[in-house]
Amino acid sequence: MHLPVLPDLPAVSYIMPVLNEEDFLERAVRTILSQDYAGEKEIVLALGPSTDRSDAIAASLAAEDPRVRLVENPERDIPAGLNRAVDASRYPVIIRVDAHSELTPEYTRRGVEILARERVANVGGIMRAAGIGDVQRAIARGYNSPYGLGGGAYHGDGVPGEAESAYLGIFRREAVEAVGGYDREILRGEDWELNLRIRRSGGRVWFSPELRVTYWPRASLSDLARQFFATGTWRAVLVRKYGRANPWRFFAPGALVLGLAASTGGLVLLAAGVLPWASAWPVLLVPGIAYLTGIVVATARIPDQRGVHDRILTAATLTTMHVTWGAGFLRGIVFGGGRLFGRGRVVDRSRV
Repeated sequence: MHLPVLPDLPAVSYIMPVLNEEDFLERAVRTILSQDYAGEKEIVLALGPSTDRSDAIAASLAAEDPRVRLVENPERDIPAGLNRAVDASRYPVIIRVDAHSELTPEYTRRGVEILARERVANVGGIMRAAGIGDVQRAIARGYNSPYGLGGGAYHGDGVPGEAESAYLGIFRREAVEAVGGYDREILRGEDWELNLRIRRSGGRVWFSPELRVTYWPRASLSDLARQFFATGTWRAVLVRKYGRANPWRFFAPGALVLGLAASTGGLVLLAAGVLPWASAWPVLLVPGIAYLTGIVVATARIPDQRGVHDRILTAATLTTMHVTWGAGFLRGIVFGGGRLFGRGRVVDRSRV
């Protein structure tokens, strides 16, 4: 992939899909446009069919500042909205942003410097989850721990270097256009899929711990479960499509759910006397015992917990993440993705 040399202080286009973001949108836009970057900026908001005041807020922001531009996204899906925003944007650097993520002030400046210095197609940094309230803080601990999500460099501190994917991302326009943008059929996991095609076309994806983004996760375990079930389902779609290009860690939650199902079934049959305890059948309990032991160990090691209540919430969060992701993965392997995408979010009004 040929990437021409970037000019000094290239103009940047931020792209953001918007759907029911009335409590976050204005602050997100103002934070983005106040980035510590001397180059020219614009932000393109792809407006889905919101049922709240998001469209009115977006229109007010655009009327106030010509750097804010609006496009319609009637499909509502994230990949379609991102593509529409890319098409409407004008500048050589494209920065994906999200209404529920907050960039550090120097994010754009440092990211553009790395993009030019390393001659890469995309650069991303660390996603650090944060929470307000006991449950959201527990969910944030799960996000930030390798025991929760694990694997991706952007969930830990790591070292600079080439990466499999990037959180959000600061892209060269040429790289995005060369591969045809986001796949409109992949409703979750669209970032990983785009970065895979960029890498296959000869572009490089770079991770830098200098870049940090604060992410505000779901604020309830029920919302977290819906989100992770959808995410697991769409990861299975990517496995069906790309096979071995998917890292092995994406198969682990599905295997876990099968193991837990075997342990649960075995326990029921042993307790009912259908299977004898004095036999080899109790080996079915091993996956469940091993997982419970792992949860206890992980909960003990995760930092920033204040007492037994926090540890219980941490254990519940980890279990929710693993089991719902794995169940969604198995569902997706068998049935595909359909229209399942799980964008529901309960607003935590304590921080608005």
